Order: sequence, then C-alpha cells, then structure tokens
Amino acid sequence: MHKNYVVDTNVLIQAPYALESFEDNRVILPITVLEELDGLKDRDGECGHNARQAIRFLERLRVQGNLTGGVPLKSGGLLRLETNYVAVSLPDGFSTKNDNRILCVCKGLIEKGELTVLVTKDIVLRLKAQMMGIPAEDFSTDQVPEASSQYSGRIDVFVPGERLASFKKGGIAPEEVYVLGKNDVKITPELTLNQFLILRSDTQTSKTMLGYYDGKQIVPLRYASRAPFGVTPKNVGQYFIQEALMAHHATAPLVIIKGPAGTAKTFYSLAVGLQKIINEKEPFYRKILLCRSNVQFDQEIGFLPGSEQEKIAPMLRPVLDNLEILVDSDEKERYKNEKELRNKVDFLFDSGIIAAEAINFIRGRSIGHTYLMIDEAQNLTPRQVKGIITRVGKGTKIVLLGDPAQIDHPLLDERTNGLSYASEHMKGSPLCFQVTMRPEECERSELALDAAQRM
Repeated sequence: MHKNYVVDTNVLIQAPYALESFEDNRVILPITVLEELDGLKDRDGECGHNARQAIRFLERLRVQGNLTGGVPLKSGGLLRLETNYVAVSLPDGFSTKNDNRILCVCKGLIEKGELTVLVTKDIVLRLKAQMMGIPAEDFSTDQVPEASSQYSGRIDVFVPGERLASFKKGGIAPEEVYVLGKNDVKITPELTLNQFLILRSDTQTSKTMLGYYDGKQIVPLRYASRAPFGVTPKNVGQYFIQEALMAHHATAPLVIIKGPAGTAKTFYSLAVGLQKIINEKEPFYRKILLCRSNVQFDQEIGFLPGSEQEKIAPMLRPVLDNLEILVDSDEKERYKNEKELRNKVDFLFDSGIIAAEAINFIRGRSIGHTYLMIDEAQNLTPRQVKGIITRVGKGTKIVLLGDPAQIDHPLLDERTNGLSYASEHMKGSPLCFQVTMRPEECERSELALDAAQRM
C-alpha cells in the first residue's frame, strides 16, 4: 500500500535530493514548506545553496505538470504541493507557527483515511506528532549504524605466540589471527583493508605488536619509530594515527580520526603536517589548510565584521593552543615570554605555512598539493563532507577530525553527521585510513583522562 510522506523543510535544507528518496510513494509538500524555502533561498552558505537547489528541482517538476495535482518522480512516486487543511484543529496550546501548519496537513490526510507519515529532522516536531497520533520519522537515507556499531578502524586479536615472534620479518596471514567469541570459541575476524590491529600473543598476553591489514596480509607499522616535528606516540591509538598521517598522500589521501577530546587528534595532525612541510628535504605540500567546522560558519559568518581571517579567528583558538605546544616543546620555558611564543605561531600563518578558511568557502574549488585539516567534522552534513572530499586535487591529503558524541548542529546526531557518514562509506577504501581513539587514550591531563572514563 502506498504511503504519503509529508516532508518538512529541514529535510530539504540538509538533503535537497530527498524528494527522490521515497521510492514509489506519494511525497507531500505543505505550502508552508515552499514559503520557508523562499525565505531561505537568499541565505549564504550551505543553507541557501540547498534551498535554491530544492526550488530548482521543484521548478523542473512544475514545467512537467501541475504540482498541486501531482507530478511523477523518477523513483516511481508522485510529488504534490498541499494547500488544503489550513482549518484543521490542533490540540489546545499549539500555536499557528509553520511547524504546526505541517501537522495540520498530516492530520487532515490521516482523517481522510490516507496512510501518512511525517518526515522531519526536528525532534520536537516528532514529539508533537506523537502527541497527535501522527506517525513521524527522521530522514534515514543518509543514516549510518548506531555509534557502537560504527567502524573504528582498529581491532584487537590474538596470535599464536611463535608467529608473533616472526611477525616483523614477514607479516602474518589474516587466517592466523583470531578473537574469542562465546565460551572462548576462536573466531577468525573479517578484516577490512587498511584496518589497524593490536596483535596479542595467546601464550603471553602482555606481549603485543602493532600492524595493519594491507589487503593480503597483516604487516608491521612503517612509521612507528618516527617522531614527526619532535612528537612521539604515547599510546597505541597515537601509533595508529601517526601511521595513517605519515603515509604518502598518493596511497592514503584520506585519513579519518574520531574520538573524544584530549586524545591528540588535532595536535598529532598538526605535528605531521608541519613535519611534512618544514622538516623534510623536499616539502610534501604547499601549506596546511585549516578548516574548523562550526555551525556558526554557515549561518552567520557573512554578517560578522572584519576580514575572513578575523571572523574565523575565535573558532581557531583550539588549533592555536596546539600550535603553541608544537612550536615550543619546553614546558617549563614555553609560557615565560608570551609575546615571543605568539610571534612563533604568527610566523606560521604570516609565511603561508598554515592558512585558515571557513568551510563554506571551499565549495567549487579544487585544492591541490595541500595538507587539508577539517576539525570538528562531526558538525558537517553528509553532503558537506562529500563536497569537501570531492574537492581534493592531486597531491593533497585530507584529514577529517572530530567526535561524533559532541555534535552542536541542531539537525545532526551520531548517525547522520558527516564524519560518521564518511567513515562508514569510505570503510575498506584503499585510499583511506581510519582510527577511532578510545577514552583511555586521553593524554591532555590526568583530570581529563579521569573525567573521560567517569563521565
């Protein structure tokens, strides 16, 4: 039986292609959605861009037929604008705001006997719908698995003790490692290309080695003994980060690092970038390009006073804190001369070694021979992440950083944010390495580690 899917404006703002995602069902757009798109089409950034794209899609359908009567979609469904049900009664206390006008349409269709579902990114609207007995769903096309089931890029396995001893010489076949299932049954795990492994001896569990799966066998880490920009790994996760970041951009142009605060995601990424540009005989990249995702960039940066650099400077403070540590490794002397320390950091920007840009200024560009860092990537939409990754030109390495548990975007969650979306869709790519840091790998301070484990 065909359904009516009543689509809210926020779905189209995040995914303007959503109208083609409902198979052979009927897609209903309340007239208030059209009015909201009209009000958003002149906005700067992703919001305005997506509103305009949705409007252009509707215009193509208008040319084909009558939208109020219904126009066929390529998916086999039908899309129509709904102008009726304006007088449908709502529960006491509900205002006449646009969201509630959408509920009126849903209720009117249900009272008419039609199977109807509201599709909205707005959690509060879904709660209101439930109060009225209206089925409501999130837009699930871009959703990835629950956080606990998402790809972490790493796995702990057991290895026969005698094989671990010879691991560094010739690697280990994937069939030789195992994990323990119920009742300690040995299970051979299905490894993913470029997945990192902690190899633990099954005779002496305190003996471990680190490696990754190259698609044929499990091989030792190549860069474990390196110290990029004077930084050495302090835990297993950081060894994996170093391996992924140090890998040549031709073989690993994309690195995705997820994990809680304090696990050195940004710090280590900056260290490797500076190493590749400053400390190598021939620089690998022209510059480090920093883009720190923030929900305010897309909506308000155009209205802030000052140049682009002045607008985004407050958002880059966490990056500057990390750079202060990298440019002066002496903890006792580092902060004795604040002016000198600031001059060292400023030199990196003034000389062009590091540049910073807002996320929404990347669209339409082709970024070549650059070490591109996207911090707070969990606040990006799947569409934004796709747009950024497809902008990468030759010689560029892109590093996506973030914590899917710390999302500020009002319409995103752990299953719909761009960082998790990229992680799941790039899983198994020969061009991508991934690492998810664990709470116990927090190195910021003893308090930060204790809080990460307790809170």
